[in-house]
Amino acid sequence: MKIYNTLTAREEEFVPYGETVKMYVCGVTPYSDAHVGHAMSAIVFDTIRRYLEFRGFRVHFVQNFTDIDDKIIDRSNRLGIPAMDLAERYIGEFYVDLAALHIKPATSYVRATSEIDEIIRIISRLIDRGFAYPIEGDVYFRVTKDPDYGKLSHRSLADLEAGARVEVDPRKESPMDFALWKGAKPGEPSWPSPWGPGRPGWHIECSAIVLDQLGPQIDIHGGGADLIFPHHENEVAQSESSTGLIPFAKYWVHNGLLQLGGEKMSKSLGNLVTIKEALGQFSADAIRAFVLSSHYRKPLSYTDEGVAGAERGVARLRAAVTPRPDSQPLGEPDDLATARRVARERFVEAMDDDFNTASALAQLFELAKEINRARESGVTPAGVADAQATLLQLAGVLGLTLEEPKENLGAKPFIDLLLTVRQELRTAKQFALADRIRQELEGLGVVVEDRAGGTTWRPAR
Repeated sequence: MKIYNTLTAREEEFVPYGETVKMYVCGVTPYSDAHVGHAMSAIVFDTIRRYLEFRGFRVHFVQNFTDIDDKIIDRSNRLGIPAMDLAERYIGEFYVDLAALHIKPATSYVRATSEIDEIIRIISRLIDRGFAYPIEGDVYFRVTKDPDYGKLSHRSLADLEAGARVEVDPRKESPMDFALWKGAKPGEPSWPSPWGPGRPGWHIECSAIVLDQLGPQIDIHGGGADLIFPHHENEVAQSESSTGLIPFAKYWVHNGLLQLGGEKMSKSLGNLVTIKEALGQFSADAIRAFVLSSHYRKPLSYTDEGVAGAERGVARLRAAVTPRPDSQPLGEPDDLATARRVARERFVEAMDDDFNTASALAQLFELAKEINRARESGVTPAGVADAQATLLQLAGVLGLTLEEPKENLGAKPFIDLLLTVRQELRTAKQFALADRIRQELEGLGVVVEDRAGGTTWRPAR
């Protein structure tokens, strides 16, 4: 099993430290509704976790909420509500979004503000070791003290300094030094510390949560590619400088960014589609299939047409596992038994190759095609049951339920009623009217199939 490691810039065999895989993924800053860019990251790392469990690993999965941040404070001031109340509101909304996308709950979700004591301990240790310095209520990390700074983004400190947008502060020893602790400003939430009241900087919370929840060294650290620098670079520096243990994370895994109109989807840019808006148009299975149809490290452009195509693909998979009446007493044919074994082997092979979900998803469609071919030749439900079970299991590894979307369930009784009326018309030899019903249903994406055992319908492929 190979994983691409951002730290080494190559694929490496996956060998965790112990029996339980320790996995941490950066979460959201909850100051407004989450968008489908957040959904992409959540789906990618949920799928990675599901596959690790499928392969027999136990996974301890931790994710954070940055529940204190400049953006939260700014929006709370505009709305006239406490920052903590704003964060809690959108944390609750995010839980709803995750459940709707079939994201497995993390082993633990941890708020930055719950780790203030650990944050203060780490900062104190960094000061004692010469890696950080306090000044007028703030504390900064001394990047020139860390000879490995830049190793995750594969750039030298000089290159980073030349290309970075850094906050101009003449008090800092180096423009690249970053805040570990920010002194309190009027009207902002703050906590007591040895350096005066204040709040944590952005980067330190993840180090504190990992150290507190998982220990000083973990197997997988994940997040979006936009976090490699400065967030993850700073996280590596402060964590390893604090503990003296290298590496902080054995495998760094980063997903590509979701784009809308050629730009990264972003709350601050305002070019976004919220998760709730997307789920109002498409099923969770379709959104997941759309994300997983591309390799997780590649950027992906979100379009309604793209997700609609994924919706049609999911309908084909769903149709393959939906029971249909057949009459011939045939068992599983040899070619279908071979097809399900091959699909499983190729699925594992694809996922073992740096979680190649696009290729893994293709195996599901191949197996669905073989199931449909077998049923067309008259194989009974019992004869396709093993293949259907394999299809459902592998789909589940990708987080696909293949269940009828709830918003479409209301149409089923009406379709069934129309088919009953159509059968009565055929019995009465009113074939023109019966054909009209069939044609109209096909125009609505419903395929009617007349068989010896009765009439059935399925979504168009």
